[in-house]
Amino acid sequence: MTETDSIAYDVVVLGAGPVGENIADRTRAAGLSTAVVESELVGGECSYWACMPSKALLRPGLAQADARRLPGLSQAVQGPLDAAAVLARRNAFTGNWNDDGQIQWLDSIDVDFYRGHGRLAGPRTVEVTGSDGARHVLTARHAVALSTGTRAVLPDLPGLAEVKPWTSREATSAQSVPGRLIVVGGGVVATEMATAWHALGSQVTLLVRGKGLLNRMEPFAGEMVAEALTEAGVDVRTGTSVTSVTRENGTVVAVTDTGDRIEADEILFATGRAPRTDDIGLDTVGLEPGSWLEVDDSLRVTGSEWLYAVGDINHRALLTHQGKYQARIAGAAIAARASGVSLLESEPWSAHAATADHAAVPQVVFTDPEAAAVGLSLAEAEAAGHRVRAVDYDLGSVAGASLYGDNYRGRARMVVDLEREILLGVTFVGPGVGELIHSATIAVVGQVPISRLWHAVPSYPTISEVWLRLLESYRDN
Repeated sequence: MTETDSIAYDVVVLGAGPVGENIADRTRAAGLSTAVVESELVGGECSYWACMPSKALLRPGLAQADARRLPGLSQAVQGPLDAAAVLARRNAFTGNWNDDGQIQWLDSIDVDFYRGHGRLAGPRTVEVTGSDGARHVLTARHAVALSTGTRAVLPDLPGLAEVKPWTSREATSAQSVPGRLIVVGGGVVATEMATAWHALGSQVTLLVRGKGLLNRMEPFAGEMVAEALTEAGVDVRTGTSVTSVTRENGTVVAVTDTGDRIEADEILFATGRAPRTDDIGLDTVGLEPGSWLEVDDSLRVTGSEWLYAVGDINHRALLTHQGKYQARIAGAAIAARASGVSLLESEPWSAHAATADHAAVPQVVFTDPEAAAVGLSLAEAEAAGHRVRAVDYDLGSVAGASLYGDNYRGRARMVVDLEREILLGVTFVGPGVGELIHSATIAVVGQVPISRLWHAVPSYPTISEVWLRLLESYRDN
C-alpha cells in the first residue's frame, strides 16, 4: 500500500505556470507558508509552449523584415533564415523543456513543490498523486488557488486523431520546418504561427472561418495583417471551413466547405481554448468539472470564502501578463484576509481589485506588421454606452516611422470618451509598435485627461510622435 502523508500550509497553489508562481511569490512575501503543485513543467504553457518559444520563432523573421526595409542593408538579408539556428535558439529559451531552474527559484523563496496530479478533495484540501504513486494530502488554512490554465480545443472532425494535427504546443516546439503547413484559425496563435513558419520556409495556407483576422481588435488591424501575409506569400482564405482531414501516405489532405482539396505536411488547428478544470476535483466542492470559474475582482470564486481561480481558467483575459497581474492582486487579497482584514479595498484600481481585466487589457500580436491594443475598441466602447469618438492617424506619415524603414505602413487609433475627455482604448498597427503600447496602457489606466497628454512631449524623431499627431487630429476636427 502506498503511504500517504498529510501536511498543512497557509496557502496551496494548484498549477505552477507564471500565474501560480506569482501567487506563491506574493503569499510567501506576506509570510504565509505556501505549497505549489504541478503535473507538468514548472513555468507552464508560457515558458515552454506559448509566449517564449513562439516569440523566439518570430523574432528572426521580424528582424529580417525590418532589415529589408532599409537601403544599404536590404541586399545583405535577402537569403533564407538559418532555420536550424532559429530552432536551436528557441530550444534554449525553453531550457530544452527542462524546469530545473524554475524549481530552484521556488526553493529560493521557500515554497514547497509537489510534482504530481493535484485534485481538490473537499474544502481547503488538495490531494496530490505523484508519478511514483506517492500520495500527499495538503490542507490550506487560508486559501487554495487554482491556476491550471487552458488547453487547445480541436474541432469535432471524423478521424482527426489519426491525422495527428498540430495544436499550439506542436507548432511552438516542432524540431523541423514542414515544407507545407495548413493553419486553421484567424486569431493570435494562427496569425503568429503563419508568420513564423512562413519566414522559416514553409509554404503556408491560412484558413479562416470568419470574415477576417484578429476579430477582437479594431477591424483595420486584421485587415492590415491579412494584406501583409498575402503579400509575403501566405495563401489567406477567409470564409472557409474545414469539413474533413485525412493523412494519406504521410500527406495531410484538408477538404474545405468550398470543395477545395489542400495538401500539406502538417496542419495546425488554432481554434480556441478550454479550461483545464475537468479533472481537478471541482465536484468535491460543488462546482462543475470542465467549467470556466467565475470570480470577483479579488479573484475569489463566487460563493467561496477560500477558493481562488486565477489566470486563464476564469476566462477574464487569456494572456500571461494579465494572469500574472491577477496573481499579484489575488496574492495581496489572500494575505490581507489571512491577517484578519474582513473588508478589502474593492473600489476600482485599488490594491485588491483586478480592474484592468475590464478596462485596460494590453496585447501585442507579433506579426509583420505588429498589432497592439489596450482598452476598448470603438465598437466595444459604443456597445457599453459611452459617447465616444475615434481618432485615426497614418503611422507611416510620422517622421520616426519613415526613418524606421522605407514604405512603412501603419495606423493608430485612440478612442476618446467625449464626456470625460480621457482615452478608453488605443490601437497601433505597424512594424515595431509593440514597444509603444505601454505608453497607451498608462494613459488608459491612469485616465489621463487629454489636456494633460498635451504636456507629455514625444521625443523627435520617434514613432511615438504619433501621440502628438493623434492629439492634433482630435483638436482640429
